[in-house]
Amino acid sequence: MRASLAALLMLAACAAAEAPETPAAAPIVEPPVSTPAFPPTPATLTLRCAGAFVQGGLALCRTMPGAQLVVDGVDFGGADQEGWAVIGFLRDHGAEARVEARMREAVVSQSFAIADREFDIQRVSGLPPQTVNPTEPAVLARIQQDTALKQAAFASEAVLRGWLDGFIWPVEGPISGRWGNQRILNGEPRDPHYGVDIAAPAGAAVRAPASGTVVLASPDMHFEGGLVFIDHGQGLITMYLHMSRLDVAVGEHVTQGQVIGAVGATGRATGPHLCWRMRYRGRQLDPTVAIEGLAAARAELLAP
Repeated sequence: MRASLAALLMLAACAAAEAPETPAAAPIVEPPVSTPAFPPTPATLTLRCAGAFVQGGLALCRTMPGAQLVVDGVDFGGADQEGWAVIGFLRDHGAEARVEARMREAVVSQSFAIADREFDIQRVSGLPPQTVNPTEPAVLARIQQDTALKQAAFASEAVLRGWLDGFIWPVEGPISGRWGNQRILNGEPRDPHYGVDIAAPAGAAVRAPASGTVVLASPDMHFEGGLVFIDHGQGLITMYLHMSRLDVAVGEHVTQGQVIGAVGATGRATGPHLCWRMRYRGRQLDPTVAIEGLAAARAELLAP
């Protein structure tokens, strides 16, 4: 693929597999959980982190308010006014992560083992050619316009802590495409699949996994079809693709469990499903791992 076209396709949506890769139990949409009172805000530069320390995983850290979080030399931004910060680990992260909290000249750090994962190869055939290798000028112009909208939404860093809700599944159904799999579309190798495909009937309700602010809501994107982005705070954004109906609008605050739309097969899809994705400040994360990671972080960091 030409470099210019590749740049336009960086944010391309995932497509549904024709059948689940392996039998999987349907995830259960749990009822919303309440956030307990915070433990005291750290008054000195300390660092506690908990969550899913695995490739594609998510963790929360608590430190002194305003401290800068640095992971493996990469700036993850400052902790909020209560000392909370989100960190994440890429699909190909190495065996260890070094996390630092910095305040002026002071530094505290911890190292964490990052669990390795194995990823499968997933083949998806029968996609319309213009959704795999678009060439028509009008289609390319539309992709460019869609990309600009998504990039603007990805820049959001809402002053929220929706991730302290813990996450629930947005819809029930078997997993038909796992996060991180190598994708082969219409016989052509592509980038890894950075979404989780949940097979569900068209029209099934899609619910917000945690509270947040809607930063993008478009019913007709070229690749994604009906698309919603929710910023849960500090730029931790979840995405919902191929929806047949959108029940929210940009700027709307949503609560955990609120219906945001319905499952569909719009955009680049071979059948009804929800593609659920997560991104944090340019880093692709696995939302299913985040469910476990946030539960672990809540249990450890919110304990009295």
